Amino acid sequence: MNSLTNTLYSNKHIGVLMGGASAEREISLRTGTAVLKALRAKKYQAHSIDVTASIAQALLKKKIAVAFIALHGKGGEDGTIQGTLEMLHIPYTGSGVLASALAMHKGMTKIILRYHRIPTADFQVITAETIERVDFHRKITVPLPLVVKPIAEGSTIGTSIVTHKRHLRSACRQAASCDRSILLERFIEGMEITTGIVDGKALPLIEIVPRDGFYSFRSKYTPGSTDYIVPARITKASAAKIQHLSLRAYHALGCEGVARVDLIVSHHRKQPYILEINTIPGMTETSLLPMAARSAGIEFDELVEKMLHTARLKEIQPEGRLK
Repeated sequence: MNSLTNTLYSNKHIGVLMGGASAEREISLRTGTAVLKALRAKKYQAHSIDVTASIAQALLKKKIAVAFIALHGKGGEDGTIQGTLEMLHIPYTGSGVLASALAMHKGMTKIILRYHRIPTADFQVITAETIERVDFHRKITVPLPLVVKPIAEGSTIGTSIVTHKRHLRSACRQAASCDRSILLERFIEGMEITTGIVDGKALPLIEIVPRDGFYSFRSKYTPGSTDYIVPARITKASAAKIQHLSLRAYHALGCEGVARVDLIVSHHRKQPYILEINTIPGMTETSLLPMAARSAGIEFDELVEKMLHTARLKEIQPEGRLK
């Protein structure tokens, strides 16, 4: 343990915030449990906190001085818990309120990427009300095939690939069961790549090869369902280009600490396209960020400690004044 870490955190109560009420609750509990174990192995005074509506009282009661956010999905990655921690003046890991909210909202992410001329697939955002309109199909401006996603869910929950017009409405209804807004994204056939980022530095790229052809929730969290190749089977020049694009996207949204940028590299043009940015990547046994870190020589416990190092208030200074 270095002197900086020892000075800042060794005698403080660290709350590992996990669980919550999102559709990704179970994954969050797995992430949080792994983080808790790593922090305790490093001799930190870490406590698990299952996030509920009374989270503020729980944090104050346990005298939590630093929050390690291990929440996934709504309420955890969307700026909500970050805002609560800002108001309580409790430093926390990861991105701040605005960056978290922007990255969680896939439509806003794409708007910002387009503004910065960072390549991303063509897209359209519709509301749940649009699905039931008589002229529904005429309202869709992005040509098939499409990837249909809830606007603010993770782990591919509610996501489907549509190749025929007759399946589009039902796919949108499925996405709408998770969110009132839906992202329609042009499907690009290609190699799936992910870039792990730790404190502004890109890790080795991971190539994702799901055995059933679609990187679904099951493929993500069932060991053996997906092959991960590190480093990805691309040239050094291509890898450097993807890492550069990933960092541009990370900074465009104002992210901090760790993040994971997901991309697709088209088979046809060999062009990488940013799909989305995860501000609280999973830390389970099948998670990609720890895998990429390990490839760079950073073991799990060290990665968790590096993440803890990034904890700070982003919007409100310790003395209580806004930036």
